[in-house]
Amino acid sequence: MPSETSEQLEKRRSELKERLVELGDMRPGSLVERYRRCGKPACHCASRNATGHGPSWSLTRGVAGKTVTKIIPPTAVEQTRRQIDEYHRFRLLIREFVEVSETVCDARLQGSGAASGLEAAQKGGSKRPSKRKSSPRLKL
Repeated sequence: MPSETSEQLEKRRSELKERLVELGDMRPGSLVERYRRCGKPACHCASRNATGHGPSWSLTRGVAGKTVTKIIPPTAVEQTRRQIDEYHRFRLLIREFVEVSETVCDARLQGSGAASGLEAAQKGGSKRPSKRKSSPRLKL
């Protein structure tokens, strides 16, 4: 990014904004496929090599330091996968957008930094900070 001109950076940031607007439904989390045993001794899941009942699907994610699980119906598994993928795409776009924006801000700061140093010299400002005098203390 440092080799890009400010115009290129501005254009790239605008393109990223457009891509962010195009995002669809999204949700964070991990989709987990689970098989369980029901505990009935006569059931097929009770045999030694049985996979169990399932699959059942759940979406897990952290919220305020706790794990939250939501059951996903089998008919919505593919849709949920697309939403999770879209969320990952969102995170990547945001990361890139912030990096480009920070570079633009740094370039502007450097451009205005020379002017502010010139202003200080014109105003007769000193480069050394003034010493602060302590307030007098009351004697009782």
